[in-house]
Amino acid sequence: MPLFQTIQFDENTKILIWEITESLEELLSKVVLKEKTQMRLDGMKSQMHQRAFLSVRMLIQEMGFTDKDLHYDEFGKPYFNCHNHISITHSYHFAAIIISHEKVGIDMELQREKIQRIADKFTDYECDYLDPSSTEAYIKKLTVIWGAKEAIFKIRNEKGISFKDHINVDDFSLNESQTISSLHFDNLRKDFDVHYQEVKSDNFEGTFTLVYAFEK
Repeated sequence: MPLFQTIQFDENTKILIWEITESLEELLSKVVLKEKTQMRLDGMKSQMHQRAFLSVRMLIQEMGFTDKDLHYDEFGKPYFNCHNHISITHSYHFAAIIISHEKVGIDMELQREKIQRIADKFTDYECDYLDPSSTEAYIKKLTVIWGAKEAIFKIRNEKGISFKDHINVDDFSLNESQTISSLHFDNLRKDFDVHYQEVKSDNFEGTFTLVYAFEK
């Protein structure tokens, strides 16, 4: 399938989402991989993971880049050797990237009931406004919170950061699409603008939450 959705956030920031419907062979025929990337692909045991990995290469090609332009630092954070910042996510049959002149992070998650069972692992500050008795809204809000913290972690990517203890997401409404968050880690203090929206496909069941964050 071609590009599923493009979100032009502003003149310097674009989000691209790919719905992974192609076979591994189809995707391989459409991308050119450098040797290091091919070795990484060959080492993946899950074909779904391989297809997601290749879908990301399709997305960067949509933006005019190639696999040769994409690099990873020692912590696994992707980057280009230019003024653009990039962040990558994939979840089940979706892959997405965000490219911006600003420091950005992105995450995409399937909304699932099981997130309620691990809520205490990544929420603390947020418990003041969360309402577990409203199950559907609770799951949706938890998914936004997890996505926000994952996106922020991708921006900072520093060893020792705890989602529960160091990243706070301010109260927000599911009827809106933006909130703010903060990171307090050792001597580091950073604020972030967080944006979120739902993504659905006619080809698959389930609702996904897309979250992306900008460092202020």
